Amino acid sequence: FLQSLYGVAVPTVPELPLFYTPIDLVDISVEMAGLKFPNPFGLASATPATSSSMIRRAFEAGWGFAVTKTFSLDKDIVTNVSPRIVRGTTSGPLYGPGQGSFLNIELISEKTAAYWCKSITELKADFPNHVLIASIMCSYNREDWTELSKMAEVAGADALELNLSCPHGMGERGMGLACGQDPELVRNICRWVRQAVQIPFFAKLTPNVTDIVKIAMAAQEGGADGVTATNTVSGLMGLKADSTPWPAVGRGLRTTYGGMSGNAIRPIALRAVSAIARALPGFPILATGGIDSAETGLQFLHSGASVLQVCSAIQNQDFTVIDDYCTGLQALLYLKSIEELEDWNGQSPATMCHQKGKPVPRIADLMGKKLPSFGPYLEQRRKIIAENKIKLKAQNMAAVLPEKMHFIPKKPIPAIKDVIGKALQYIGTYGDLCNMEQVVALIDEEMCINCGKCYMTCNDSGYQAIQFDPNTHLPTVTDSCTGCTLCLSVCPVIDCIRMVSRTTPYEPKRGLPLAVNP
Repeated sequence: FLQSLYGVAVPTVPELPLFYTPIDLVDISVEMAGLKFPNPFGLASATPATSSSMIRRAFEAGWGFAVTKTFSLDKDIVTNVSPRIVRGTTSGPLYGPGQGSFLNIELISEKTAAYWCKSITELKADFPNHVLIASIMCSYNREDWTELSKMAEVAGADALELNLSCPHGMGERGMGLACGQDPELVRNICRWVRQAVQIPFFAKLTPNVTDIVKIAMAAQEGGADGVTATNTVSGLMGLKADSTPWPAVGRGLRTTYGGMSGNAIRPIALRAVSAIARALPGFPILATGGIDSAETGLQFLHSGASVLQVCSAIQNQDFTVIDDYCTGLQALLYLKSIEELEDWNGQSPATMCHQKGKPVPRIADLMGKKLPSFGPYLEQRRKIIAENKIKLKAQNMAAVLPEKMHFIPKKPIPAIKDVIGKALQYIGTYGDLCNMEQVVALIDEEMCINCGKCYMTCNDSGYQAIQFDPNTHLPTVTDSCTGCTLCLSVCPVIDCIRMVSRTTPYEPKRGLPLAVNP
C-alpha cells in the first residue's frame, strides 16, 4: 500500500540506500586524440603495469586507462638486477609509505611481446570502455619499429607509447633515451611508426635534455599524435657512510645512475608539460611525474596536459587511490561553479582563526598589549581568555559563532577540457614579470608560536628584515623586507605569515652607488 501510495518500489532483495551528492554526478571523462577516457587517471608504463593481471585489477578499481610496461622484440629481451627500486632520500628520515621519491634501475618488461599482445587482446575484450596503450621500445631500426608497432596494433591496442626515454640500461643498448635525446632520431622513428600503423601514438620524452620542447616538436613533425612528459630524472640516490651505494648489486656492490620518480620531480615535470603546451598549443600531452592527488593532477591539467599517468603514488599505497583521485577532481571542478568561492585556493575554503569552532579573542584587543604563546606568557593568555569568557557569560553575551555558509552553484560546472591549459596565461619569461609591484611579509602575532624560525632564515639566508624580541620572542618585520618569502616558506603555522602588497616604493640596496643608471 505504501509503495503504491508514493510510487516507490522496494526491491525484493534488501539493499542499502545509495549515498551520493551532486559532486558524484560531475563528469570527468575526457577525449584526446580521438580516444574517450572514462577519467583522466591511468597507470604509467612502470611497475603498476608489470603484468596483465595487475592492469585488470586496476581497471576493476576504477582507473580510466593504462599504459603497459614497455616491451620489445625477443632479440632485445632483458633480465633485471636486484635490488633495483629504493626509497628516495629527498624525504629525509621518513620510512614506510608516503615517500616523496623513489629511485629505480629497473629495465623494461622481462615478458615477451607475444605475452603482451595476447594480454592486450584479452584486456580489450573484457574492458572495451577503458583505454589501453601499448608501450614499445626498439633500437634505431626502421624494420624493428615497424614490426613491433604493427604487432601491438593487430593485438587491439587503442594507441601506442614509444618509449624514447628510459634513463638507464637501455641507453647503453642504443635504445630509450639514446634515441630520445636527438630530435632527428625522434622525428624519424615517429615517421616510421606513422607509416606503419593507423592508431594514435605518443612519444614518451626524457627530461634529461637541454630543451624538451625541441624533442616534442620533432615528435609532432614526425606524425606523433601527442607526447608523454616526462620519464624519470637520471640520478644517483645516495651513498652510505662507508662510500658504498644504494641500491648495490652483487658482491661487488656496484650501482649505476637510475631514474628518480615521485613528488621530488613534480616541478621538473610541470615545467616540461607547460613549456610544451605553450610552444605547441592543442598538441595532446600525457603528464607523468609526481601526480599523487586530485589537486596535483589538476595542476598538470592547468599546465596543458589532457590525461595523467601515475606510478610512485601507487607504489606508496595501492590501486585504491583512484577513488580519492576521482572524487577529489569531481569536487575541485564542482567548487569552480560556486561564485562565492571565486578567490578560493586549495583543497578547502579558508576558515577564520578559531578554536574548535569558536572565535579566538585577540589578546591585544583585550588588554592593550601583545603576548607571546610560550612559558609564563602562555599561562597569562589562557587566564585572560578564561576571564573574558566568564565576563561574557555574566553579561549573557554568548560567543558569536561564525555563520555557516550554504553555497549554491550558479555557474556551469567545468569539464576537463575547460580547465586544460588554464594556467598557461600566467607562465612566461622572466622579462614578463613586474618588478614594480612588490610584496612584504605580514606576521599574525596571535597565531605565532614564537619558534623564531622566520627570524633565523631571514637573518642567515635572507635580508635581516625580521627583529626578534629576546624576552617575548615576538618577531617584527621591518622596512628592510624585500618580499623574498623565505619566512613564509619555513613557517610551521599555516596562514601565520602572509605576503601583502608593499605600500612604499621598493629601493634595492646596491651596496655601492651605481656607476651607470639603468
